[in-house]
Amino acid sequence: MMKLKTLFIVLLAAFLSGCGLFGKKGGGSGVSRTTGWSYNDEETGNIPNESGYEQEAGPGLVFVQGGTFTMGRVEQDVMYRWDNTPRRVTVPSFYMDETEVSNQDYREYTHWLNRVYPGNQPKIDAALPDTTVWRSELAFNEPYVENYFRHPAYSEYPVVGVTWEQATAYCAWRTDRVNEQILVEKGILAHDNTQSGQNVYNSKSYLVGLYQGTDGNKPLENPDGTAKRIRWEDGIMLPNYRLPTEAEWEYAAYGLTENMDGELLTDRKLYPWNGAYLREDAKKGKGQMKANFVRGRGDMMGVAGALNDNADITSPVFSYEPNDFGLYCMAGNVNEWVSDVYRPLSFKDVDEFNPFRGNVVTEYRRDNNGTLMRNEFGEMVKDTVADFRNFEDGDPNSQIVVGTDWLGIQNNETKDMYIQDNGQGNYSSLITDNVRVYKGGSWRDRAYWLVPGTRRYMEQDKSQNDLGFRCAMNRVGSPQGF
Repeated sequence: MMKLKTLFIVLLAAFLSGCGLFGKKGGGSGVSRTTGWSYNDEETGNIPNESGYEQEAGPGLVFVQGGTFTMGRVEQDVMYRWDNTPRRVTVPSFYMDETEVSNQDYREYTHWLNRVYPGNQPKIDAALPDTTVWRSELAFNEPYVENYFRHPAYSEYPVVGVTWEQATAYCAWRTDRVNEQILVEKGILAHDNTQSGQNVYNSKSYLVGLYQGTDGNKPLENPDGTAKRIRWEDGIMLPNYRLPTEAEWEYAAYGLTENMDGELLTDRKLYPWNGAYLREDAKKGKGQMKANFVRGRGDMMGVAGALNDNADITSPVFSYEPNDFGLYCMAGNVNEWVSDVYRPLSFKDVDEFNPFRGNVVTEYRRDNNGTLMRNEFGEMVKDTVADFRNFEDGDPNSQIVVGTDWLGIQNNETKDMYIQDNGQGNYSSLITDNVRVYKGGSWRDRAYWLVPGTRRYMEQDKSQNDLGFRCAMNRVGSPQGF
């Protein structure tokens, strides 16, 4: 009996061990299911393995669980562009800024540039918003030119007057500052306020060993006791902040999570809120506008004593009620840049999963000795390997330039397909590889543009007083965690 009892205990222990209850196997931090060797063990050569990774939202971001939705037009196309036919697509999970980037957020960026590059005025000027976007020949807007970006009264208002290029640069800067702070909190680095020139923290430069920085006082250690240099495989640093794609932005704006019954969509939204009303119909706040927009000609905010949206121009970024994803001002206040290159036939061209037009594939440049190269600001130098912004644009059937022998042209470009004549009295399609989509409607737009499915476009080096942006970040791993 004793022998049977002992045998039972041994078999039970083997069974529980096989189920992983006495330690993680395979994907865990214990033993490799490939070789049986121990992970992170000095005796087996410190085979690296990080288990149980779960991404945390970066500063300012909220989680947007992905899924399938019908992207595109939900009401009459009053512009008759026919560039947004409804189609079903799937968007993977990602993270998005809770609010539009505010003046205070952007002033952190310009303050950092002034501190780190005090003698490089062109570098600083290239980042500054164009405050003259407020200027109008027949309106008294000069106070906004002077005050809107700099005065503390507007700190929590959305930054405007930024180009797509400036918004993209801000995202890159923010990525570096957030990851630098993570390494400081881990004790890997210490804050270095003397950074300048090439000796500036850059996430990519750090990962490839070109940035050394100042050591922290609590360095992480390898199992053998040596100081540990963080690698991307460690999962400590966050992915890049970036502009959202058009599909991501539109999906996030609708926030359909409360309109689902299992896998059935019970109601398709017109706006980021339910129903077709632009005013609050609940008892609390009844009659108040749900967004900041133009109610009618010359009516920017209503009458004194009963301001309908309580905003003459923009409003603070936390104004009005958030949508079901917890995102503020996804309709009205300011339009927002997205990363996509505009094409009238995007709905036919792009993929059904994670649709996007604008891919430019790059690789880092090396010198003759194979050493990675950096520019004067410590940033890695990139070379373009493939440019897909005009992918499949060059077919003869899509050419609209009259009288051009498309098949006879070598190295066809977008400008060869779309009319580009800015001469007086001539017509231009305005479509190039540097024209980007923006969405959302603004404080000076009618309600039509508040519908997330509507889309407009503008050259990426232009700016407006009703156009801002917010950042997004990839989610790595499962859509919601297992």
